[in-house]
Amino acid sequence: MRQLWPLLLAAVLGGCSIFGDEDNTEPPAKLESIDSQVSLRKVWSHDTGKGTDAQLLKLVPAIDRDSVFVADRSGAVERLELDRGRRVWRSKTGAAISAGPGLGEGLVLVGTSDAELIALDREDGSERWRIPVSSEVLAVPRVYDDVVVVQTVDGNLAGYALEDGRRLWVFDRTVPVLTLRGTSSPLIIGDVVLAGFASGRLEALDIRSGRHLWEVSVAVPRGRSELDRIVDIDADPVLRGNVLYVASFQGRLAAINMDTGQLVWNRDMSAYAGLAVDRRQVYVTDEQSQVWALDRFSGASMWKQDKLLRRMLTGPVLMEEYLAVGDFEGYLHLLSRDSGAIVGRVRVDSKGIQVAPVVSGERLYVLGAGGTLAAYTLEPVD
Repeated sequence: MRQLWPLLLAAVLGGCSIFGDEDNTEPPAKLESIDSQVSLRKVWSHDTGKGTDAQLLKLVPAIDRDSVFVADRSGAVERLELDRGRRVWRSKTGAAISAGPGLGEGLVLVGTSDAELIALDREDGSERWRIPVSSEVLAVPRVYDDVVVVQTVDGNLAGYALEDGRRLWVFDRTVPVLTLRGTSSPLIIGDVVLAGFASGRLEALDIRSGRHLWEVSVAVPRGRSELDRIVDIDADPVLRGNVLYVASFQGRLAAINMDTGQLVWNRDMSAYAGLAVDRRQVYVTDEQSQVWALDRFSGASMWKQDKLLRRMLTGPVLMEEYLAVGDFEGYLHLLSRDSGAIVGRVRVDSKGIQVAPVVSGERLYVLGAGGTLAAYTLEPVD
């Protein structure tokens, strides 16, 4: 199995000769001046450490009640006060953390590049247990009741006992020869685990036993080369009502009925960064960093924002009447949900933003690739 970084993959697909002297890729769009309608006021910021260390990792801030939890590549995990950003504790795991934190039932969970799953105590950061898993973890560990669910890059999805990390079940899927470097994080709905795989299939399992319930082919590999046949599901699935929305690279965006596992609608779309859904529309960042709004019930296009082309945008998140996306230069952009117009902007971290911001209440929390975690509120421009 070989894994491609999305940035390298974008160069390949754009026509760059990465093994020669010629480089005919188109550069990222330059930022144009905007008519700011809303400002992002920084409430606090905190240096979390090394950040992602130039790796493409799902180190996503996790919010639980009055705290936000963050991890960095050097192995540090921190708990901060949500209101002020003050550190409550910092734990040094000594591991190359590659995904997390995941939260649940008093635990903070991180996965590593060295095929480990580590559980820390939520209250004081002390290590509760550490176990080996089958390969590198690039998906956020998920918790439901007394089960921890972890997806690894070798195609395994496994359930572990929350108490001691004992493995309960494993579900294995063959990984294609060539894949994107990344894995969507499992989604747990009641007793059902939903997971996307590099084969382009979405699988539903019983969380207690790992029993297979149903599957849907979101994308079918096509083409003569291994590169053409990449159809990874790397964007996290999103549930709205009883409909699940899921996107694949070089494949489709699909709406799936959770009760039956049947397709409601689908359309051609290549995406790996992420998507968001409100009561009317589905918002998705495609592989070229165009942001789309689609009708939630039919998949019809409502608008497209292409002024941030090739800026390696994160998936969009909903914040009041806006969408927020980060880019490779560390800018956070606000887009109108109605029109897609760019109405606000602030720079967070000069080393870029690789994961989507997190919203809690009236604040937006953004973690930069250089380790800067910042909290913002939105204010109208006078």
